[in-house]
Amino acid sequence: MFYRVLCLVLCSTALTVYFASHSIRLAVVTTLACSLLLQLAYFASVLFLIWRSGFANRAGKMAEHFGSCKEVGSQAPDHGEVTNESADVLQRDQMLAISLLLP
Repeated sequence: MFYRVLCLVLCSTALTVYFASHSIRLAVVTTLACSLLLQLAYFASVLFLIWRSGFANRAGKMAEHFGSCKEVGSQAPDHGEVTNESADVLQRDQMLAISLLLP
C-alpha cells in the first residue's frame, strides 16, 4: 500500500513538473528531491513513533510503580489510631513527584 502511494506521488510529481516546464532534466531532479523529502518525512515519523511509544512505556511503568506503592500503604487504619489525611496526601504527592523525576 505504501509503495503504491509512493509511486503515485512520484509519478504525479514528475508528470506535473514535465508538463509545466517541458524539461525532462528538471522533472527528474524534482522527482529525486521529492523522493528524498518523502524518505526524510517517513524516517522522522518512525522516530516520532518510537519516541512516543517509549514515553508511553515510561509513563506506564511509573503508574505501575505508583500503584504498587499505593497498594502497600492501603492497609485499613486502626480505629483507635488518629490519621492525618492531609499528611498522607502530601506524602503521596511527594512520592509521585520524585518518581516523575527519576528516569
